[in-house]
Amino acid sequence: MNTSKPKILIVDDEPDILELIEYNLKKEGYQVYTASNGQEAVQEARKSLPDLIILDIMMPKMDGIEACRIMRAMPEFKNTFMVFLTARSEEYSEIAGFNVGADDYIAKPIKPRALISRINAILRRNAQNEEVVENKVEIGDLVIDRESFLVYQNGVKVVLAKKEFELLYLLASKPGKVYTREVILKNIWEDSVVVTNRTIDVHIRKLREKLGDSYVTTVKGVGYKFELS
Repeated sequence: MNTSKPKILIVDDEPDILELIEYNLKKEGYQVYTASNGQEAVQEARKSLPDLIILDIMMPKMDGIEACRIMRAMPEFKNTFMVFLTARSEEYSEIAGFNVGADDYIAKPIKPRALISRINAILRRNAQNEEVVENKVEIGDLVIDRESFLVYQNGVKVVLAKKEFELLYLLASKPGKVYTREVILKNIWEDSVVVTNRTIDVHIRKLREKLGDSYVTTVKGVGYKFELS
């Protein structure tokens, strides 16, 4: 088995889907593990410690949403990429997935070449144009220093309010990851009862005014993500 490539766990209750994805990922040299429901996924993940987990949403015994929620609560899976694979296109299921910590969403039917391209892109996220050193994020032309609460764009200091800075740091620390408004509120404003979704939108608008429109992308009906153009 090739150990130079990341480990991927595929979880789906349809054997044909498992076989198709497993075959194509192994062709790319990835180390592949499989499970047929959420319970098996949690057990297998604790054994194999994959770099990326592909989860179907609708499964017997334990669905993908619950399995993701359980694994995200475990320290060993805090930084593991988790991607939902489903035939369901309803907006609420995407929001539910992102709320429990999903990094991305891939729709069935599976198109092998498109799937491989997406998986490769997801696994490159932490390496491409990004460097996180302790409390500093360097990405593209931005340097975001959490210790000093300073942001530099092309070497020029950009003055941000405290919440604007925290919001930018949260998004930029995981480029490409979609953060729902609920997750942003929990991370930035914690349990404040006076904060609404409108507050987030205003802070996003201020970030775009100060840094330009090319960093923070709106994911309609879900939330926001940091993405270099």
